[in-house]
Amino acid sequence: MKCGKPKPFMTVQILVGTNIFTLADGELQTILASEGRLCFSLFFRIEIPCQTQGKPSWVSLAGQVTNPSFSSLNIPIHPYSSTGGAGYIGSHVLLCCLLTRKYKVITIDNFHNSFPPAIERVSRIALNELPNDASEEDKLYSNVTLYEGDITSKQDMEKIFQSEKVWGVIHIAAHKAVGESGEKPIQYYENNITATINLLDVMDRHDCHHLVYSSSATVYGAPTTIPIPETTPLAPESVYGRTKMMAELIIKDLCDSQPTKWKAISLRYFNPAGAHPSGLIGEDPVGKPGNLLPLLAQMAVGKIPHDLKVNGNDYPTRDGCCIRDYIHVMDLAGGHINALDGLDQDSTWSTPCAGFKSAFGTSGGKYKAYNLGKGRGQSVFEMIEAMRKATGFDFKYEIIGRRPGDVPDLTADPALARKELGFNAPVQSRFTTTIANWMKCVGIYGIGKAKTPKVCLFISSLFNG
Repeated sequence: MKCGKPKPFMTVQILVGTNIFTLADGELQTILASEGRLCFSLFFRIEIPCQTQGKPSWVSLAGQVTNPSFSSLNIPIHPYSSTGGAGYIGSHVLLCCLLTRKYKVITIDNFHNSFPPAIERVSRIALNELPNDASEEDKLYSNVTLYEGDITSKQDMEKIFQSEKVWGVIHIAAHKAVGESGEKPIQYYENNITATINLLDVMDRHDCHHLVYSSSATVYGAPTTIPIPETTPLAPESVYGRTKMMAELIIKDLCDSQPTKWKAISLRYFNPAGAHPSGLIGEDPVGKPGNLLPLLAQMAVGKIPHDLKVNGNDYPTRDGCCIRDYIHVMDLAGGHINALDGLDQDSTWSTPCAGFKSAFGTSGGKYKAYNLGKGRGQSVFEMIEAMRKATGFDFKYEIIGRRPGDVPDLTADPALARKELGFNAPVQSRFTTTIANWMKCVGIYGIGKAKTPKVCLFISSLFNG
């Protein structure tokens, strides 16, 4: 096995309370050895001597360094389904769920803004994490069951619930571009609202009442209190933000109407960034990226022309540019494990949901919303400079007018998620380093064009006998 640029030690971490391996704090370069094994794919916050030969030490679920041996966990395996599992966030969430070995992982995706090889790569990383003496059962539950389908179709959703006894759902799939949402509002309402209603209906008919919903910080609009707590009134300023707020209200109304059945947690994402340290999965949108960091990454490697435009430098911020709370995608993905665990914790429901009133004149059902951010924001100019340092590329930009729907500052107050769910995201995150690593490892054209065999739907047979 080969390692990248040698360093005497590598500093890595495990998410507090989640058992999820995440971002390396030090410099990292991952290389695929000839046998297809990954170098240093396990990370936790202690110092490990950099090995140049042999298999990396196995990290147990307790975060201890042990010999590369493993015993199956004597815990129930919960079958859970995700929507949009091949996408940027979805693929990292699937991986985190596989790494816990607590969940049988099922996903549906229509590959509107993603690629099938992402699913195969997720399974590949998870299998690589297992020691040589892992059981066949552990290998089995290190694969993803994939259903190709559209969540706006109840028929496609029914196929999953008829074939699998699903315990819970992480609903990630959505159209998510703020600017585009104003140009295509009907498409956004159909995909983000109608699909959510369809999913909830199918779940209810199959007695599945555990939900983690992927929401967004855009539900807050342009808040006056920074960092933003969950008690902030919801006042979205974009169509996309309104679809997320409406979906939250629908889910809460359902929980309030059936308080003894439904349990749901909405996770309000701030700005996911970075990639898994292996370099095998990351953000590779179809078409020109709408988010800043993948846009910069693709310019740096020559995938798209170097034509960078900054939308406004006259905001009331420290340098005139928009400020966003960039959270590493692996930390964000780990927050979903915190939420899945939180669904079954009585302490989660001991206080009412902040910022919401029940439409039923009661104390409400089991619904909560949490911010997922690290609590510190960076401006557009600051991120351009960080990517310049990470890639060595000299970005040139033109300042143009503001983009409709953009707000000056979206920085999270993550205290509630930290207190009630055990969520933690380090303030210092080297997501620009993992983005650069991702672009180098997958090649200039990312997942969509990489020479990786496409995943086949026969993966589902691994769970169905």
